Amino acid sequence: MTRSRILPLTLLLVAALAACRQQPATGDESAARDATAPQAEAAAPAGNDAATPAGSDAGTQVQAFDINSVPVSQVPLGEFPYIQPPRGYRADSRGVMAKDFARFPFWVKGQAVWVEGRFHGNELRPDEGKSMSEYEVRRNFDAVVQQMGGVKLSEERIPREAIESWGEEITQGFSGALGDVWGEPTHTWVVRREEGNIWIHLVTNSAQGWYLIGQEEAFEQTASLLPASALKSQIDATGKVALQVNFATDKTDILPASQPQIAQVVQLLQQDPQLQLAINGHTDNTGDAAHNHMLSEGRAQAVVDAIVAQGIDAGRLTSAGFGDTQPVADNATEAGKASNRRAELGKR
Repeated sequence: MTRSRILPLTLLLVAALAACRQQPATGDESAARDATAPQAEAAAPAGNDAATPAGSDAGTQVQAFDINSVPVSQVPLGEFPYIQPPRGYRADSRGVMAKDFARFPFWVKGQAVWVEGRFHGNELRPDEGKSMSEYEVRRNFDAVVQQMGGVKLSEERIPREAIESWGEEITQGFSGALGDVWGEPTHTWVVRREEGNIWIHLVTNSAQGWYLIGQEEAFEQTASLLPASALKSQIDATGKVALQVNFATDKTDILPASQPQIAQVVQLLQQDPQLQLAINGHTDNTGDAAHNHMLSEGRAQAVVDAIVAQGIDAGRLTSAGFGDTQPVADNATEAGKASNRRAELGKR
């Protein structure tokens, strides 16, 4: 598709005036999914009733967001993340948040619409000598999304119980882009695209703003299974091997797709009854060091528990966590961070 240059948020006066005369399209929303792009889950996280999202009255049914109610945009765009700060405002170069693949709950009229894909976000501050204008920032986002062929979906406070239900996966994993959702309204826009819908989250207060841009993408598995023979070969050669085990973001839960790898570790231990292994957990450097250390310990123990659950004597295994203190790649890149998030097997 032919692309033009990146769209600036600072628009000509005529565009701003035109936007003032129009109200964002909303429309009734019903349960459906976009068949032309990767799907967004119009539901709360597991454990919550999708028909009554966290924070809604028990007797009030909230309809799921229908992406089909939004027209498909075919406006030529630049490169992701598409949007630049408005004139007189700057993004904090130290606080940029970028994820190649994650999920985020965009808030749409009483419910979280969970979107999987890539994300870019940051804090937004006025330049030196300029006062923060929440209205100016919001109007610029309104105008540029309209220029991209999108619509505004929602502007409201998110109930605290809904935010707390998201856990640290969101409140810590998207720190710097989530914003003060506890005290300020959240503004949500969407641009429906055949190559993946673009979602925008904005929160402002009297001093600054926070924004997050996400584009839906299908999950692509990058981990591969290491059979028991390969595990043994690498342990014999180097004394350790990194397991192809993936965890839920910022959690100790082993993802179901990693269970075949756990089964190969069990097979390795069954083939050599004298073998004893140490499972060591490691993280990247995102977030607090103390939190990362606890997370790495919990993940290592989760691997031990999964192996023991398949009949291996717990006395043959130990677990330890090292947080971000033993990187094997550069944490300055997403690929490096992915390599550093690992569980390693080693001989005891």
